[in-house]
Amino acid sequence: MTPKLKIAYSPCPNDTFVFDAWAHGRVPGAPRLDVTFADIDLTNGWAERGTGDYDVLKVSYAVLPWVLDEYALLPCGGALGRGCGPLVLTREPGVDLTGKTVAVPSERSTAYLLFRLWAADVVTGEVGDVVVMPFHEIMPAVRDGKVDAGLVIHEARFTYQNYGLHALADMGAHWEDTTGLPIPLGAIIARRSLGPDVLRSLADAARASVRMAWDDPEVSRPYVREHAQEMDPKVADQHIGLYVNEFTADLGEAGYAAVRGLLTRAAAEGLVPPLGPDALSFP
Repeated sequence: MTPKLKIAYSPCPNDTFVFDAWAHGRVPGAPRLDVTFADIDLTNGWAERGTGDYDVLKVSYAVLPWVLDEYALLPCGGALGRGCGPLVLTREPGVDLTGKTVAVPSERSTAYLLFRLWAADVVTGEVGDVVVMPFHEIMPAVRDGKVDAGLVIHEARFTYQNYGLHALADMGAHWEDTTGLPIPLGAIIARRSLGPDVLRSLADAARASVRMAWDDPEVSRPYVREHAQEMDPKVADQHIGLYVNEFTADLGEAGYAAVRGLLTRAAAEGLVPPLGPDALSFP
């Protein structure tokens, strides 16, 4: 029997929704998976350091310039869309972040990259210290005054008011307003050493898995709820509705343009290494 491929993705509802059918062997002919759940900061690090021996990883688009020699970007399965960008939260409205401490989920995250591009355009001076912490700890840290502001992702878009916080800025809205492009957030990558045939089979399986989830969403609900960390089911549904869309099934021309646009602009700002001409190509 063919060995299982090792995959790591987050326990967030969008990932468990997308991968449910595949992870549970319901996608005919798909490679079998050995699943590990991990925060995006961990998967980004594993990809960048080449550690953990994972065949497939969910990572931030922002980490791609460091890993595309070893990994190929799959044209499906990830998170990219409109109206779904990270938010900067503060205790009071209208705060100037010059010299202020900001909590972020990862310095290699797309959220942080979008934040850096926004800050370069909007913040009058230099942002102060940046503190990396798990995303579920960021809102309590802002509320409790441990940091001046927090960069949040995922379902925090729907729950930050519960912490008495204010949305200072929407990184995704800034990106869309200045570029007209959708927002690249999370990517699925796989080892190039698997070979073109296996890479194509992975992309086919990811597409089939998300379409099966769309066809019968109730089937995925137990898997989503099991890993949603006590999230309100309505919030989980909102999360899925926001982050699982047509770009999850296929990046398409607009998706690839968004990824190239983000990484090219970030490289011009000196935030990431430049991409090679064929870095995003898929077999």
